[in-house]
Amino acid sequence: MRSIFFILLLALSSYASSVDCNQIFESRKSEILKDIEKVDDARQSFEALKAATNALFDKQKAHIEGENRKLDDKKAQLEKKQKHIEELIAQNKKLLNLIKSAKNNKLSETYSKMKDSAAAGVFEDMDTVQATSIIFTLSAKKISKILAKMDPMKASKITLRLKQGPPFIIKKKGK
Repeated sequence: MRSIFFILLLALSSYASSVDCNQIFESRKSEILKDIEKVDDARQSFEALKAATNALFDKQKAHIEGENRKLDDKKAQLEKKQKHIEELIAQNKKLLNLIKSAKNNKLSETYSKMKDSAAAGVFEDMDTVQATSIIFTLSAKKISKILAKMDPMKASKITLRLKQGPPFIIKKKGK
């Protein structure tokens, strides 16, 4: 009897342990299902965030492209204005050269018609740079006659400036 009791006890204990395992597996199964739900929720949240981020990125990209188009338009306008300004500057330079040429021709004509001694007196009283720039426009024959009538020191300064050539600017030492 003891052996039957022992076998019965052993059978009951093995049945009881199998019941406990099923309960453990069932409780673990429900935990795993909850974890799967959490992962699924996290994945859905991630997908929603990804879609929102992509939409925001596309919106920003469109805005940047619009701003780039505006900048390109402004750049084209500025280049057009710059070209126009450069054309105006070139026209103004031409006009200025024509005016200077006309002025120099008038001065040259005036001094070439003057007597040599009178012109020499006027040039001696002038600044060396101004006198040189006017004398430069005269003919070589007229220049030699005027320089012959001038003070030798002033004539030598003008000759050195004429040798230097235009523009007849005074060069400062140390620069």
